[in-house]
Amino acid sequence: VDIVDQKRVVVDGPESVTGVRRHMLPVKRLSLTDLCAKIPRGAREKTLRLALEKDEVMTKWSQTAWAKKIAAKEKRASMTDFERFKLMVARKNRAKEVKSV
Repeated sequence: VDIVDQKRVVVDGPESVTGVRRHMLPVKRLSLTDLCAKIPRGAREKTLRLALEKDEVMTKWSQTAWAKKIAAKEKRASMTDFERFKLMVARKNRAKEVKSV
């Protein structure tokens, strides 16, 4: 949203859309993407939210490989013990089918 100095910037989600609060972050910890929304410097949360909705940034983000990888990781982390067991059995069965062909 804004530049503090050469090494720090202010970023904002907004929290209601992305879960990221407005905070200061070092530039070296940022990862840039090709997705962008046209906003003025120092924009408020409402302005940012409306720009994200207008440019459909969140839907474009959810279609990227990076977002899909994060979603898969979260899904695996939230699996129960029995779901992990079923996944293991399904993988074994798939490997057996591939091996037999």
